[in-house]
Amino acid sequence: MQTIAATPTPLLEVSGVSVRFGGITALDKVSFVVPGGSIVGLIGPNGAGKTTLFNCLSRLYAFSEGDIRFEGRPLVQTPAHRIAELGIGRTFQNLALFRTMSVRQNILVGGHCRTKSSLVANALRLAGVVREEREQAAQADTLIDLLELRAVAETPVMDLPFGTQKRVELARALASAPKLLLLDEPAGGLNHEEVGVLMELLRGVRDKLKLTMLLVEHHMNMVMRISDQVVALDFGRKIADGTPAEVQANRDVIRAYLGTEA
Repeated sequence: MQTIAATPTPLLEVSGVSVRFGGITALDKVSFVVPGGSIVGLIGPNGAGKTTLFNCLSRLYAFSEGDIRFEGRPLVQTPAHRIAELGIGRTFQNLALFRTMSVRQNILVGGHCRTKSSLVANALRLAGVVREEREQAAQADTLIDLLELRAVAETPVMDLPFGTQKRVELARALASAPKLLLLDEPAGGLNHEEVGVLMELLRGVRDKLKLTMLLVEHHMNMVMRISDQVVALDFGRKIADGTPAEVQANRDVIRAYLGTEA
C-alpha cells in the first residue's frame, strides 16, 4: 500500500481576515498561506491594504473577523509585546533605529526579547546574565558579518548612508531570531545597485538562517525575482495568489496597476 505523506502545516495562515475603520473596509476577507522556508511577496497599489495586514500580523491592529494562525496557534491570543518572542520579526517602511547608538548597540537591542534573566539577576550580575550577554554578543557578531556591517559596527547609525541603515534595521530584526520576518518596503529609497545587493542579502539570510519572509514592496522587479509566491491585494481584497509568473499575467493585477487588461 502506498503511503501518502501528510501535508505540512503552513507557518502562517491568514483566513478570511477583515478590518474596518468606521465605514471604510481596509481588508475584505483576505486569505492566503505562507509555507515555511519561502519568500512571499505582498503587492498592490497604494491603499490596497498591505500595511494594514502587516499591522494585523504584528497585533498593532485588531481584525473584525477571520483568523490568523502562526504555527497553528491563533495570533489573536498573543498581545503585541509578545509577538517577537513568539517568533515574528519586522522591519518598518520608515526607519525606527536608535540614531545616536552604534550599529552593534542597535542589534543588541533587537535581541533583548530573547533574554530570560530577571531584574534582580541583572542587578546582581549572576552567572546566567553573563552567559546571556556573551550569547547576545556572539549573535550580534554573526549578524554583523552576515549583513556586511563589520566596517561600521561601532559607528553611530546617524552617520551612515541610508542604504546601510536599512541593513542595520534588518540585522536588528534578525537579532530576535524570528521564524517569520515581515519586511515592509525593504527596497524603499534604494538605488538600482543597492536593490540588487539587497536581493542577494535576503536570499543569503533566508538560506543561512532557515527562516521565512513575507515582504511588502513596490519594487516589482525585486518582488518577482526574489519571491517564491506572490499575493496581490486591491482595495482590501485579494485578487491574485500564485507564482510570480502567474500573478504577472493575471488580468485583475494588470487592471489594478495599469487600469487596462492590455
